[in-house]
Amino acid sequence: MARLLIEGGHRLCGEVEISGAKNAALPIMVAAALAEGESVLERVPPTTDTLIMARILRELGVTVAFLPEGACAIDGTRLRHHRAPYSLVRRMRASFYVAGLLLARLGRAQVPLPGGCALGSRPVDFHMRGFERLGARVTVEHGYMVARTGGRLQGRPIYVERASLGTTVNLMLAAVLAEGTTVLENAAREPEVSDLATFLNRMGAQVEGAGTDQIRITGVDRLRPARHRIIPDRVEAGTFLLAAAITQGEVVLHGVNPDHLRAPLRKLEEAGAQVTAEGPHQLRLVMEGRPQALEIETAPYPGFPTDLQQPFVSLLSLARGTSVIRETIFDRFRYVDELRRMGARIRVEGQQALVEGVERLTGAPVEATDLRGGAALILAGLAAQGVTEVQGMEHVDRGYHRLEAKLNRLGARTRRLDPDRPSPNHSPVVLLES
Repeated sequence: MARLLIEGGHRLCGEVEISGAKNAALPIMVAAALAEGESVLERVPPTTDTLIMARILRELGVTVAFLPEGACAIDGTRLRHHRAPYSLVRRMRASFYVAGLLLARLGRAQVPLPGGCALGSRPVDFHMRGFERLGARVTVEHGYMVARTGGRLQGRPIYVERASLGTTVNLMLAAVLAEGTTVLENAAREPEVSDLATFLNRMGAQVEGAGTDQIRITGVDRLRPARHRIIPDRVEAGTFLLAAAITQGEVVLHGVNPDHLRAPLRKLEEAGAQVTAEGPHQLRLVMEGRPQALEIETAPYPGFPTDLQQPFVSLLSLARGTSVIRETIFDRFRYVDELRRMGARIRVEGQQALVEGVERLTGAPVEATDLRGGAALILAGLAAQGVTEVQGMEHVDRGYHRLEAKLNRLGARTRRLDPDRPSPNHSPVVLLES
């Protein structure tokens, strides 16, 4: 199990380049396989999740190659297998996106019910009901979703339950090659959906309304390859802003879209941070003193993002006063027990956490059980007195590329221990003093 040692108490200062968005890259990688010919995607972060997606696509017959400087070339010409590999799909929730691809291109799909972070029940029933509305016959057999069409899918109006991001994406992938028009009502509005629509339209699709709660998709006969640059990762950007805030530091983020961060930026300012946009793709954060307590409620975009709830709780564990955090998307408080080991005072009541700020945290051995919970523990370790050992760094690798290396360049002191294999994020760093 990979571990990260963190010597806390070092103020983070400097500049950092934000990676392409993992959550945008995954569906766009799948979308590229809708066309015959080579598409080139720029700024695909080589995280564990994107590497797994590449392996899944290759198993289906798609050609995938990672190019220098973060580009990825994908050619769907030889897509021929309709059965996705269980051993890979079970590791990542977003791998279920290949179901939309396979139904659109091959008219049949056999995809395992997926895995991913332990965030409570996230059923794919919404996806399957949507495929049925498009004319597919769908069953669940031996742990697989099995779906077939009698020809092309047929466009229909579909209501997306809970404004589900995954359902919106999968139905977009399926509908672009369907016959007729599909209208997704109550669609997810996340920037990642808009980025997918931009790429699909470059391929020759007809997608309108992405970024609103109604997306209209007029099916076309075929798509062509295209070139596209992935949007910045808003969650990674938020994580680095919080890293500066929790260490009372000052950082400048490059390659970021401030419009995608409006809700978390407002909360950072309420907490006492000074945040300024120094250009269309640049943000500066300065934090002096302890943060102020906040009330936060997660919500679908453009509300406060659930992926930043856990890192924000680390910041608020050091705030003046008591903060209230309501989680409305997932069951996402498993990491709280680990923060308590570091001295945080947090009480969870159902889907609400009460965080009574303390003056200091102390280093301790802790374990990450999911991606964003792991990020929260790393942030707490940056501010804690002494050394924190975060186990389970393989979870963090799913969504952050070279996180510890970027933190060290800002003045953090971390060292990664990975006895089994070099991580895609591994880099030599300064040794911690004993």
